[in-house]
Amino acid sequence: MASVRIREAKEGDCGDILRLIRELAEFENLSDQVKISEEALRADGFGENPFYHCLVAEILPASGELLGQGIGSKIIKKVAEVALDKGCSQFRLAVLDWNQRAMDLYKALGARDLTEAEGWHFFCFEGEAMRKLAGK
Repeated sequence: MASVRIREAKEGDCGDILRLIRELAEFENLSDQVKISEEALRADGFGENPFYHCLVAEILPASGELLGQGIGSKIIKKVAEVALDKGCSQFRLAVLDWNQRAMDLYKALGARDLTEAEGWHFFCFEGEAMRKLAGK
């Protein structure tokens, strides 16, 4: 079984964070949507007023498949712990509709599917639409 250590991200992790973002985007067939740089991650997450909080899961290698070893559960539990420690009342996750394994995990851990329960859809303003809204 793999050993997992979850820790606060450090500025020096930004290269690995970007690599993981790109790998996830490739897995989700969304590589063309990655429009962030290592420098932007560093500035946005480790500046005077960070826009995001990041945890790093260090997974010590084990032979065989990593799926089904509880790594995702450990990560989500740590996110809940950190969120509560920081005074958050909730955290939200986005998952593509074809990723049933992730949806099943989140539900098993107690999450409500807001699309099913309340009909929520997520929207994103970016690029030209965002500039137009801002009048720039």
